[in-house]
Amino acid sequence: MCIRIFLWRCYPIAAQDHLLNEDIKAPEVRLISDTGEQLGLMSAEEALKIAVEKEMDLVMIAPGSKPPVCKIMDYGKYRFEQAKREKEAKKNQRVIEIKEIRMSPSIGDNDFNTKLRAGQKFLAEGNRLKVTIRFRGREMAHTNIGEQLLKDFAAKCSDLANLDKNPKLEGRNMSMFLSPKAK
Repeated sequence: MCIRIFLWRCYPIAAQDHLLNEDIKAPEVRLISDTGEQLGLMSAEEALKIAVEKEMDLVMIAPGSKPPVCKIMDYGKYRFEQAKREKEAKKNQRVIEIKEIRMSPSIGDNDFNTKLRAGQKFLAEGNRLKVTIRFRGREMAHTNIGEQLLKDFAAKCSDLANLDKNPKLEGRNMSMFLSPKAK
């Protein structure tokens, strides 16, 4: 009997979150029509017959309640609209990237200004910025030069950014984080 009735729904729906049609094993269900109208308590078989007459699916939307709540709907259309909403929400999200600028303590003025402009561009785009100074060899004896360079960088970016993390020495690298100011 089931094979004859459900020939129109012979394709599987991927990633089912709810129980559908014949999978509903509850003896009694509370039925809601496709327009949102309460149809009352009835057996699952009766509810399935009503769904078949309307050429729609019987979907269990609240399996935890007593008795379970089922709704008559076009499940394929429902899944399509749900996927569309998820895609729209994903599109509106903005992932904040952390951009990194590396320098050495013996950087020249023009190179420093070039790095500063690149950092200001990253901050204007809304990205976080990690400014790192790498110390090599004997430069480790003069970490104060690197710290002063980072503080100078932060001061020149103060109109665009807030200092998240003060300069900190970790191994041979000293770094600080800047985040863009809220608009």
